Amino acid sequence: MDFSFTDEQQMLRDSVGKFLEKSYDFDTRQELVRSDAPWSAEAWQQFAEFGLLALPFSEDQGGLGGSISDCVAFAELFGKHLVVEPYVASILLGGTALAVSANESAQQWLEKVQSGEAIAGFAFEEGRGTPALDQTRMVATPADGSFTLTGEKRTVMAGAEADILVVVARKGETGEPALFVVEQGSDGFAARSFTTIDGRSAANIMFEAVPALEITDDRELIERILNHAIIVHCAEAVGAMSALLSTTGEYAMTRKQFGVPIGSFQAVAHRLADMKIAYTKARSTLIYTTALVESGAASSRDIAILKGQTGKLGQAIGEAAIQTHGGVGMTDELNVSHYHKRLLALDAQFGAHGFHLRMVGQG
Repeated sequence: MDFSFTDEQQMLRDSVGKFLEKSYDFDTRQELVRSDAPWSAEAWQQFAEFGLLALPFSEDQGGLGGSISDCVAFAELFGKHLVVEPYVASILLGGTALAVSANESAQQWLEKVQSGEAIAGFAFEEGRGTPALDQTRMVATPADGSFTLTGEKRTVMAGAEADILVVVARKGETGEPALFVVEQGSDGFAARSFTTIDGRSAANIMFEAVPALEITDDRELIERILNHAIIVHCAEAVGAMSALLSTTGEYAMTRKQFGVPIGSFQAVAHRLADMKIAYTKARSTLIYTTALVESGAASSRDIAILKGQTGKLGQAIGEAAIQTHGGVGMTDELNVSHYHKRLLALDAQFGAHGFHLRMVGQG
């Protein structure tokens, strides 16, 4: 099996990388996070011009017919540059959910999402570290041939800015989870926005008998959407790990104590070696799992192994990087703490590593 990127994927990766190197350095990113803007409209438009926003969708729906490995190819760069734009929320979750609906309104929203004209959100988390569909508690109540949603969703990425929101809820108290679409500004819809610890815009959203249109209750389809989002999140995490490894290694080879680089001390050298091993393990699992998904051979256990390993190893790399840098590694001025916070935030979404590793242990 060939695990390397294709020529086309490498070209896309190079183009996105050059743009981010030139226009999305750490200082620029920090100015953006401190501003009132939730993300960069210019960067989002550039992503649209690269074709990233249309990449996962079929050509019949105006997309580019890309695969999950195409997304992984550039997602590592999003992690390396700590991108705050809602790519996973709007494209891989909200957008791909809209794509499975035959409803004319949903297809019109999908067209706007692909062009960058509209943002889609995806409401899944319910405040208890919701890791799986079976833990969904929000109920969709049948009403006049449609549904209404009542309850709360938390930490919805781009939830306050999204033009259209896809919500996971049960069809009745004991029904199976399904996807519903809600338009921003509907009666009974109230969003309270905030900035996450890693600089992204999110919102807690209250629903009070909000009218909703059902998209699908196909469990296999919903899990595939979630799994693709998890893989791309893991790719972002691996990109952040790579940046931390590079930054920490460079620091250890230039920072001197007693007239020699601290990297020459046995304890620091061993820590750097452990970081390298952890990064290699995480990236190998990412590439292998992506190949399994691409070939249709991946199981839920494979996804749990990837999510569990990436979360655990990312936390270890972040802590090792801060220990190597000392107190300066905790400051807001240095990128080290921001990478660590991004790794912690990615680990928390769709279930922390402890949950997924328990799933692996239970077979």
